[in-house]
Amino acid sequence: MTVALRERPPRAGARNGGLPARRAVVRWAWRLLRHEWRQQLMILALITVAVAATFVGSAVATNTPSPPSAGFGSATDLATFSSVSSHVRAEIATLTRRFGRVDVIENQTFSVPGSVTTYSLRAQNPDGAFGRPMLTLVSGHYPAGTGQIALTSGVASALHLSIGASWRVGGSARRVVGIVSNPQNLLDEFALVAPGQVRAPTLVTALFDARGVNAQSLGQNVVSRRSAASTNQLNPVTISLAAATLGMLLIALVSVGGFTVLAQRRLRSIGMLGAQGATNGSVALVVSANGLATGVVGAVAGFALGMVAWLAYRPQAEAGAHHAIGAFQLPWLVIFVSMALAVLATFLAAIRPARAIARVPIVTALAGRPPAPKPARRWAGPTGCGLLLIAFFLIGLASEQAAEPGDQYGNTSVLYLDLTAGLVVLCVGIVLAGPTCLALLARATRRAPIMVRLALRDLARYRVRSGAALGAISISVLIAVIICVVAAARFGNVLDWVGPNLAPNQLVVYTPEGAQQFGPAGSNQATVAPAAEMPARAHGIAAALGSRDIVQLETTDSTLQRITSGRNWYGPIYVATPQLLRAYGISPANVGADTDFLSMRPGLSSLTRMQLLYGASKFGPPSPGSSCPPSYCLANPKIQEISSLPSGVSAPNTVITEHAIRQFHLTTTTAGWLIQTPDPLTAGQITAAQHAAVAAGLSVETRDDIPTFSAILDAATVFGILLALGILAMSAGLLRSETATDLRMLTATGASSTTRRGIAAATTGALALVGAVAGAAGGYIAAIGFFRTNQLDTLAALRSIPVANLLFILVGMPLAAALGGWLLGGREPAAIGRRPLE
Repeated sequence: MTVALRERPPRAGARNGGLPARRAVVRWAWRLLRHEWRQQLMILALITVAVAATFVGSAVATNTPSPPSAGFGSATDLATFSSVSSHVRAEIATLTRRFGRVDVIENQTFSVPGSVTTYSLRAQNPDGAFGRPMLTLVSGHYPAGTGQIALTSGVASALHLSIGASWRVGGSARRVVGIVSNPQNLLDEFALVAPGQVRAPTLVTALFDARGVNAQSLGQNVVSRRSAASTNQLNPVTISLAAATLGMLLIALVSVGGFTVLAQRRLRSIGMLGAQGATNGSVALVVSANGLATGVVGAVAGFALGMVAWLAYRPQAEAGAHHAIGAFQLPWLVIFVSMALAVLATFLAAIRPARAIARVPIVTALAGRPPAPKPARRWAGPTGCGLLLIAFFLIGLASEQAAEPGDQYGNTSVLYLDLTAGLVVLCVGIVLAGPTCLALLARATRRAPIMVRLALRDLARYRVRSGAALGAISISVLIAVIICVVAAARFGNVLDWVGPNLAPNQLVVYTPEGAQQFGPAGSNQATVAPAAEMPARAHGIAAALGSRDIVQLETTDSTLQRITSGRNWYGPIYVATPQLLRAYGISPANVGADTDFLSMRPGLSSLTRMQLLYGASKFGPPSPGSSCPPSYCLANPKIQEISSLPSGVSAPNTVITEHAIRQFHLTTTTAGWLIQTPDPLTAGQITAAQHAAVAAGLSVETRDDIPTFSAILDAATVFGILLALGILAMSAGLLRSETATDLRMLTATGASSTTRRGIAAATTGALALVGAVAGAAGGYIAAIGFFRTNQLDTLAALRSIPVANLLFILVGMPLAAALGGWLLGGREPAAIGRRPLE
């Protein structure tokens, strides 16, 4: 009887049961999922959360930015003009004769008193042919005639107005009759009047339909909806699809271990199925069909959870995005692709355990003995390295696609395919090449204690057993490293300085000229105090905030630039007055006598091809590659780095010295005052400062909500480490179940709990270390491949290396994993003398 059961029975017919047999096996797999869903709860929960997170995340990512066509209303084209003149009226009349209906919207810009923000006095017909989607009546009614006006809620709140109040604007007194909004852009703050009621428009927009006509042929001031939507190919849809692909690949790697455990748990049942005549294909179908069913259930549950979460979060998303979002205005392509990827990921994850379980002899399966682990494949390492090289070029090709303008709907699919192919090939290369590092690590620890050598040699000999866990750990680290590297590259650009504008306890009070130079352009305040009184008003604001730390900010008509392509100088340049230097503890003796600029931007002093432009408003800056005339340009000015200067984008992070002012006979003007309070500013203090600034025609700038560089790095690092350690914790149970026989033998021969702890610590620590190294290497391969062909950022941007965060990943994560393995690995295995029954 034993001989009869050693091999599977011969086929009973050409198809050995055909479709009915497969249908019966699939029904059995479905019943197993229904009755044993608790054993698969981890995989189901992982798929459900991943699909729901992709649903909500992609919805927020695609709906948060204002659409590029938000200013078109329902029109396909728009023409913009800077004012109303006879020539402009003639052009609008020509458009009307040629295309029929034209909707004209006039805007005049004003400043909100006491702030650098602006609003528009807008003349628009609420029943216009194309502008109706840009207007919504919240309360009251639309203005009619010369004495009525409607406000957005932001303008009404800033000016403390309500329906029925009287307000004088644009030279006329008007009564507020309604509250309105622009549903396509809730950040659009304006005051609405009847058509023809704006006296001096600063922007005139004409909306019309010119279908089938090239917008460029109508003039430089005409833009089509299609061309406005194709300005950026690396859009949220592409990023969401790429992130969903990475996430589902991660799920597939984690699910391999789960389906392996489930297949081993059902080993005797599968053996009984084979003893009754099932073929290898039918036996494998049990596990693969279970994986497919698990993916479908998880994807449907994730879709339902994501829809509920989106409907609950949509009001907050509208408030944060500042434009109306429909309940079903969703990226359906991303959602359905993520669901399909979830099903495909679980199905592919179940194939390898299915094939392995189908090859187990019937007697072995009935005895409950799991299949022996396979040795390492020698071709995996070289193949993985080759795939990493291919991924390098594919990601570079995606970068070239992102930099090329074109049709959004045509190039987005190509960009997604290139980027996704590059990321998938990169992940597969890491999965194949990562286990080779285990063999190198085992060779490097030949003189380590016996328990460490046992663990590492077992991992090196049977790399297939730990390959899925190692690949999942590597991909989680890869995601974190890519975020860290890209953030470091962007924040490390010393020319285009980014980050928070000010510290939480800082406030800048601008003069009208300073607000026009460093803030949004707009009209002067309603009342402007004499220039001689402005310093006293600024000191009064500082005293009301409980601060005596106030620095006068002076500026000149000079600036910096670098003769190169890509991003160039951004940010104000103030004068290094003795008061400013003293405020930041900088001694004049520490400043070089021939120094032209002081800056806290690291690396700015070492840049070449820099130019100091003075009098640029008169002569105009030279173009890249042109000469530097001595009459208004200084090549390679001397820049000294001083770290004690503030780092805020709007703060005096770079200042011009008095030596340069004397040498080039520059004229200085007061741009504002920097106030630093003992504690972070509260909302009440900011409002009081704005009200105090209104009386003198001053403007106030406070800290914005841009995250700091360290906050982004820390969040990405913690996310990557926690995700990797969670995957390692789930995989540790699988490795312990697969090595239970070896662990029983060691315990029976006298191995103590210290030995078992050492083996567990070495196993988890080695997996974490190799995963961290492989993930970090893959992250830099992706970053270098992208930046080497990108037109906006050069490869030099990667010189900013997040050393502390990388060390935390490469050193801290393996130590934490080893510590966790030591604490949890001392438990003695049950039933040492015999194999436990199910």
